[in-house]
Amino acid sequence: MAYQSPGALPAFFSYYENPVKLVADEAGRVIGWRLSRTSGGWERADDLVRKILLVGGDEIEELSRDEFIEYTEHDRGRYLRGTGSIFALYETVGAILEQADLERRPLTPHESALVAGIRKRTFVMFEEQLQQAGDPAADPSLRAG
Repeated sequence: MAYQSPGALPAFFSYYENPVKLVADEAGRVIGWRLSRTSGGWERADDLVRKILLVGGDEIEELSRDEFIEYTEHDRGRYLRGTGSIFALYETVGAILEQADLERRPLTPHESALVAGIRKRTFVMFEEQLQQAGDPAADPSLRAG
């Protein structure tokens, strides 16, 4: 199904299980950004705008802002390696998830809240670093929305 609210930007999606955000540029044109699983930054993905807004398909899922942040941080924590406080927090989330898997149980409400809180924090931290490095799509303010 095609996206139904083209006037509401930014808008967030999963495209083939990869976080994508659609935003308006200074001229009001819709532009797309896809998460890079190798750098954690954003790759221009204008080729997806028409597909997401007009065509749709089973490979596209609309996400809320919070789902987008959670999904983005899930992928950054899963695919990236490094040192520093962000990666220590990714390891903490990984340990919580791994323990629940080992015990073959879902996360407790406390664990779920802890993981979500950590991911919201790491999203802002990562986006701030991207912004400082000049990534034009970095937006730590998404968390506040």
